[in-house]
Amino acid sequence: MASLKDMRNRIASVKATRKITKAMQMVAAAKLRRSQEAATAARPYAERMATVLGSLASKVADKAGASPLLVGTGKDQVHLLIVMTAERGLCGGFNSNIAKLARGDAQRLIAAGKTVKIMAVGRKGADNLRRDLGKNIVERKDFQGVRQLTFAHAEGIAKRLLEMFEAGEFDVATLYFSEFRSVISQKPTALQLIPATVDEASAEGAKSASAVHEYEPDEEEVLGFLLSRNISTQIFRGLLENSASFYGAQMSAMDNATRNAGDMINKLTIKYNRQRQANITKELIEIISGAEAV
Repeated sequence: MASLKDMRNRIASVKATRKITKAMQMVAAAKLRRSQEAATAARPYAERMATVLGSLASKVADKAGASPLLVGTGKDQVHLLIVMTAERGLCGGFNSNIAKLARGDAQRLIAAGKTVKIMAVGRKGADNLRRDLGKNIVERKDFQGVRQLTFAHAEGIAKRLLEMFEAGEFDVATLYFSEFRSVISQKPTALQLIPATVDEASAEGAKSASAVHEYEPDEEEVLGFLLSRNISTQIFRGLLENSASFYGAQMSAMDNATRNAGDMINKLTIKYNRQRQANITKELIEIISGAEAV
């Protein structure tokens, strides 16, 4: 049985841990609001981009010489998975859930005879996938020390992605991130970037109202710009969604840790008091027994 000194040290240690988890919870709550606002503000732009892209794609996709970013290379043998996670842990299952979704898709593709390559954006993604798919990781992008992610970071990833596509290193690219829904709900999401996915509703709407829209310069040139811009936009949206999801998951995880630490302190305190009372009772019995013997 542990001595009273050991139990006091244990209680003090758990109290110190509770202070740390409480502080991390408060920091995450403060950063969550700004990240949530940024992610929410980026959604309308990304959705409108998809609508315009669908409008143009409905007119250009069937024409000869359409961009490979829209129609693909004609093959789907080599798949690139862009797995975006956080640089840090202590956020519950946030990182592992994204990695789990990507790992499942990668294993399914490999079983179908496809070649899988992985671009890990964020240190935790590479750490989670290294055991099973370490040999498939061909690129790593870490943002350690970056206090706030900007569109320039997304453009850097998109530029490298386009360079790899133009070099014929892959046929299909899919982005993995966590969509923020609430503090306690983050949904791991897979979004195909290349070839671009076109919303059927947007395309049908464009066909029914095609006389309303005129593009200058022509549709092919505008579409060529928008396709590359769309990749940067969707990656930036994924980074913002991930940031908000990370802080939401961390806030929830640290709140649970703080509560668990409080429960443990209560249990240890009760155990300590019982042990102390037992020791006092034992000493009193020894004193009384000694006095009676005299």
